[in-house]
Amino acid sequence: MTFDCLCGEVSIALSQKPEFVHACNCTLCAKSGARWSYFHPDQVEIAGATTGFRRSDKESPAAEVHSCIKCGATTHFVLTEAAVAVHGNTMMGVNMLLADPADLSGVELRYPDGRNWAGEGEFGYVREAETL
Repeated sequence: MTFDCLCGEVSIALSQKPEFVHACNCTLCAKSGARWSYFHPDQVEIAGATTGFRRSDKESPAAEVHSCIKCGATTHFVLTEAAVAVHGNTMMGVNMLLADPADLSGVELRYPDGRNWAGEGEFGYVREAETL
């Protein structure tokens, strides 16, 4: 599965279709314009120049969100050094809003309540999941 940003400067290749997509309501996800699927970094190839952003309102942010330096489209996130120290480099997120909707047919879309998540344990959900 491959797709790219708005201008085509950044391309993303995945080794497999995602199991699910998160449409999270937290401020980071909502304001970055992203719906995330999560993969091991070995399963993702990013080509093209991006710039990273880390939240300044968190003492130790866990994610660095990347965007295309030309068009500004949010492409993916990687774990910060602090998060890798705790969890290992085991996950990255890919913005599935960049994918062709036909490629996501049959994938579950979940609505986690990230805005009210304490940062540990399971997410609560704001509504029932649906199938794309």
